Amino acid sequence: MSLPDNLAWPTDASVAAALPELAGTGATLRQVRAPAGLVAARHSHPFEQFLYVVAGGGVLERESGRVLLAPGVVIHLATDDWHSAVFETDTFLLEVNLAATPSVGV
Repeated sequence: MSLPDNLAWPTDASVAAALPELAGTGATLRQVRAPAGLVAARHSHPFEQFLYVVAGGGVLERESGRVLLAPGVVIHLATDDWHSAVFETDTFLLEVNLAATPSVGV
């Protein structure tokens, strides 16, 4: 299966915010293409995230253990969950980022 080439995963995390995405109310959807051999260093986000693997594969590491990335796999990352990944083959992901919910005092 050939991968869509709409978007290339940046090798510099500082440009990640500039990636094209579809923004909705409280969430964004982003297409991510990760080339084989790419290593995403350990990091976290101040928002909740879902990842859906469309094609390709690799391994995602997180505090709760390893997750094999393969087509059809869905991963939920809670706010501030650390994770890293090694992409063993060209990989295409859909990433849904939920807006941070402000704390409400009672």
